Amino acid sequence: MVDISIEGDRIHLDVEGIDQLWALRSHLEFPLSHIQSVRVDPAAARGWWHGLRLFGSNIPGVLAAGTFYQQGGLVFYDVHDPESTIVLELNYERYNRLIVEVEDPEGARATIDRAIKAAT
Repeated sequence: MVDISIEGDRIHLDVEGIDQLWALRSHLEFPLSHIQSVRVDPAAARGWWHGLRLFGSNIPGVLAAGTFYQQGGLVFYDVHDPESTIVLELNYERYNRLIVEVEDPEGARATIDRAIKAAT
């Protein structure tokens, strides 16, 4: 699971607990202006194929965590429960997309949308 916080014009995603080990990452941070869109999308984390795993772990039906190569770019996953998944589409970043599990997907999406509008 990922904890999302916003400070000024930047978004911080902190990978929680043992997922840091599975994902080989503990923190992601970038400007809000680099977020192209954010949506709640359980389908993005379902299935067994998430792309070519570069760094991290993939146990189909249980866990996808780490960096994957998919459709010409890098995607970061940290998902156990697809029903709690949000997807952030990015510009100008190492990752094209972040697919992460959060505690409250609708709340996280709304918070990020509000922050993006306030920053512009």
